[in-house]
Amino acid sequence: MATTQPRIAIIGAGPAGLVLLLTLHNRGIPATIYERDSHASERGLPSGPLDLGWTSGQRALRENGLQDAFTANSRVEGHEYRMLDSQGNLLVYSNFEDVPKDDLRPEIDRPRLRQIMLDAVPSELIKWRYTLTSAKSLGDGTHQLAFGNGTTAVVDILIGADGAHSRVRPLVSTERARYVGLNGPDLSLAPGVIEREDMADLRALIGKGLMVAQDDDRELNAQLTSDGRVRGNAHFRAPELWTAPPGGIEALREELREVYKGWSPVLVKLIEHCEPDLTDRRPLYQLPVGHSWAHVRGVTLIGDAAHVMTPYAGAGANISMLDGLELGLVISKAVNEGASDAERETAVANWEKRMFAAAAQWAKVAEDNMEAMISPDAPASAKARWELFLQEGGRQEDYSTGDAA
Repeated sequence: MATTQPRIAIIGAGPAGLVLLLTLHNRGIPATIYERDSHASERGLPSGPLDLGWTSGQRALRENGLQDAFTANSRVEGHEYRMLDSQGNLLVYSNFEDVPKDDLRPEIDRPRLRQIMLDAVPSELIKWRYTLTSAKSLGDGTHQLAFGNGTTAVVDILIGADGAHSRVRPLVSTERARYVGLNGPDLSLAPGVIEREDMADLRALIGKGLMVAQDDDRELNAQLTSDGRVRGNAHFRAPELWTAPPGGIEALREELREVYKGWSPVLVKLIEHCEPDLTDRRPLYQLPVGHSWAHVRGVTLIGDAAHVMTPYAGAGANISMLDGLELGLVISKAVNEGASDAERETAVANWEKRMFAAAAQWAKVAEDNMEAMISPDAPASAKARWELFLQEGGRQEDYSTGDAA
């Protein structure tokens, strides 16, 4: 073990930051997460599940001893996928049966995934209610951090895992996440609603996993969660600052009825029966495909801070978790082998280059999928994109940059 441990700060307790903390902690490297949430369950409101791949998100958990916890808290049947047109006609169906293990992507609810990782690290390693307000280079590779609660810290290694609108990113890149033109509200149907007899037709369209319906620049999606709730989104072309109209849930529903005019009444039930308190707007952002930077001593980015993309490749969370694992392996190897600061920085810089290439591949897939699925030509363009996906051999998931434990 190394005798001198660098001071490591991770900004953000999302999937990327938590995997990084786990990876470092399990290999004897101290680190601290600074998180703006006030407590661990602040994001415990219902949210859509994540599908984690065997060689990506699951690998990040598996190499930190959490595969059994993931298996116990995930749903293999959540791999099921349906693509529909606006009238509810089935265009594409993919089941979880007879899928090779390496291609299977069980679903896990986001709050449960977060709690599994939180339970695996000492609570004192995460500082809650620490909103980063500034990060300043001190000129020697160290950085001074200031937080909204008035505290400061000086660190040797700073990792921004703070999402699409990262406050760490300006230290390494001038790029900002760009709005892609899609906005709309979250849609949530409580278990007591979706289980009603009059909702049987909607349940049948959603199935056990994810349902996506598209038509002419509009999308409705819905997904079953482990507690029987349905979570989804309405996405359509709208200004970045689009928000629900004044007048509460009925005004929102009236606007959405107009947006989705002519759609199947079964699909519109997602709008008519959504919970009024869970309709936050959900604008979509991305960084340029191939976003990269010249290495800056003492600081790097992972997850959405490095390569935020739209959800149309199902890749964002998986790549983010793999970032956390592989960067953690690089840093812990350098520190535990007694590498000099310069050698450690070289190792991180080399990892960044590999991460750029891996992220660019999937950001391009996400961008191409989005253009096919939210298009004036949808759903025909979306179905054609799916058929091309199958012709090319399916997912063939490989997010890894090549670093192994």
